[in-house]
Amino acid sequence: MTRVGVPDPGRTLAIMRIGIVILPDQRWSDSRRRWQQADEWGFDHAWTYDHLGWRDLVDGPWFDSMTTLTAAATVTSRIRLGTLVASPNFRHPAAFARQVTALDDVSGGRVLLGLGAGGIGFDSAVLGGETQPPRQRVDRFAEFTELLDLILREDGTTWRGEWFTAVDARNNPGCVQQPRVPFVVAANGPRSMRLVARFGQGWVTTGLGGDDLESWWSTVTELSARLDATLEQAGRDPATLDRYLSLDSAPVFSLRSADFFAEQVARAARLGFTDVVTHWPRASSWYAGDEAVLVEAAELLPELRRA
Repeated sequence: MTRVGVPDPGRTLAIMRIGIVILPDQRWSDSRRRWQQADEWGFDHAWTYDHLGWRDLVDGPWFDSMTTLTAAATVTSRIRLGTLVASPNFRHPAAFARQVTALDDVSGGRVLLGLGAGGIGFDSAVLGGETQPPRQRVDRFAEFTELLDLILREDGTTWRGEWFTAVDARNNPGCVQQPRVPFVVAANGPRSMRLVARFGQGWVTTGLGGDDLESWWSTVTELSARLDATLEQAGRDPATLDRYLSLDSAPVFSLRSADFFAEQVARAARLGFTDVVTHWPRASSWYAGDEAVLVEAAELLPELRRA
């Protein structure tokens, strides 16, 4: 891959990698083709959502993320595979660590573990518990991340916290990737960004919304600067952290056209992002688009990495 320049003086050059999200909303007999195609086209990573149901798609087909990723691992050979993102809304670190370890084994060490605090909605309500306000969700996320990190690195973890308990939790034989699978931590606020600095091998952001494309990019720029300050305060070298941007959190779908996608990738690179993520176009609703545009964009991947 070709290294691309970034605007901030003193920051090391980064490699632009390009990933794709494949929602788990199709039967495997249909979805399998997409995962294989993403691998063959040369995408660097492929992700799926870790939800029990998502927004208005909760009434349609929806499948488990870890099972989907395990199936994807068996029909791909090189592409990295991940959750975007797993959360403590319905995950317990002790049980989840076993699933992560198994997926890393089946994939031959290709797992990227996206982690987030979890929002409100179906996931936070379906198990019958109370939906936590933002501060409590971040408290829970901090404990979730610390405990998951500990269990994945050490065998026989006992923990009694505010949110989780584990008694002699095992990780044998451990992850293929040592000391554990990479954490890609979703963070927009200051406390979550401190978790990025402490536990993350990557940071992923969706920006902070906006009525138009330019206002969304302004929030992305602001968040990137906020992360720089957090890393500096924590004494962490920015070069040790990959930066992921979910392009489709903008008010315009990144695969509106191949040219538009190329422009957005280049813009992310200029802000210092090492990785971008788009979505496989769907027939309607979220990420509605034309698969023909995705094919065109895939043909541009070698050129986009040099953007």
